Amino acid sequence: MTTSGVLKMEWLKLRSVRSTWWILLAFAAGMVGIAALFGADGPTHPNADYDPTNSLLTGLALGQLLIGVLGVLVLSSEFGSGSVRATFAAVPRRGRVLAAKAAVVTAVTLVAGEALAFASFAAFQIAARPGVPTPSLGQSAVLRALLLGGAYPCLVALIGLGLAAMIRHTVGAVAAVIGVVFVLPLLLLPLGEHSPVMRFLPEIIAENSLTSVIPVSGWLSAGAGFAMLCLYAALMLTAGGWVLARRDA
Repeated sequence: MTTSGVLKMEWLKLRSVRSTWWILLAFAAGMVGIAALFGADGPTHPNADYDPTNSLLTGLALGQLLIGVLGVLVLSSEFGSGSVRATFAAVPRRGRVLAAKAAVVTAVTLVAGEALAFASFAAFQIAARPGVPTPSLGQSAVLRALLLGGAYPCLVALIGLGLAAMIRHTVGAVAAVIGVVFVLPLLLLPLGEHSPVMRFLPEIIAENSLTSVIPVSGWLSAGAGFAMLCLYAALMLTAGGWVLARRDA
């Protein structure tokens, strides 16, 4: 099967599964709804450290989990149903299958993430009461936060896909995504919020570099944080591809 044929096959699988659309719908509702709530409830006399861009992207806290689950389900659901055997029969080179899944997941989640980041921006602006500070796209830091905030769920989805290739079971892979994104920062919290280790965690990178206009001193810059998340996704997919090629379906 040609590369375009594999891509079309994976796109057909993704769009024909109801869970894909339910997850994207929940992602949209969470992102835009939370942004509107924060706009409507924003302070008219904010503190000096108030960051409206950070507030309007608060929905990413939920969105990253939903999109991470989507990345897991793209592969783990096939292992659960046994249909992965048919996939590997049609495309014996398993690395091509994983690459095609990664390409389709990237396209869908990146478009959804960017669209919803800017939709959240608009919802915040519309819902904000008179006197509530609102960000402007004319500010380079705001535009950067929106662009990277939209890309962040895509990278979490790829991490989830890599974990699914290694673990294969939906529950286990979802638990691993939750552990990497949410639990690990809590476990390492005794080291201190500004510990050198903390700055490399995905959640901390997102909070500081991707969704916040005001960076915390000593943490990774926006560019370095984005590069680190890309590295995490690449490592997970590489490890997943290695395991996928060496274990029976």
